[in-house]
Amino acid sequence: MLMRTDPFRELDRIAQQLVGPGTWSRPSAMAMDAYREDDEYVVAFDLPGVSAEAIDIDVERNMLTVKAERRPVAPSENVQMELSERPLGVFSRQIVLADTLDTERIKADYDAGVLTLRIPIAERAKPRKISVGNDTSRKEISG
Repeated sequence: MLMRTDPFRELDRIAQQLVGPGTWSRPSAMAMDAYREDDEYVVAFDLPGVSAEAIDIDVERNMLTVKAERRPVAPSENVQMELSERPLGVFSRQIVLADTLDTERIKADYDAGVLTLRIPIAERAKPRKISVGNDTSRKEISG
């Protein structure tokens, strides 16, 4: 039901390591898990250190876009940074949703650095039984 839209993610990660932190302008992708639970799809994004106010979720047709920004903590004048490995800046992820998902009723929760989206399966896509009728009103013609 979900399709990956970033085939160059690993290449970007390697290039970012080669170029060095702070010089890469493309938004970094965020790690995610996606699975089906009963009648909904659940997508969980890792966003540690990001405030809920810095998360932006948009849906346009079948395209779900999640953007988040991790801002640097402003150290006091007496602090001298020795090591900075935690990525800062904009993180984004786009996912193409199947037509069988109900994008009008997406629910989003953010807890402990994990953004969880619950996307219900549309009623029209759920399995249903179709009964077979027996037309007994036909008249037999004998001849």
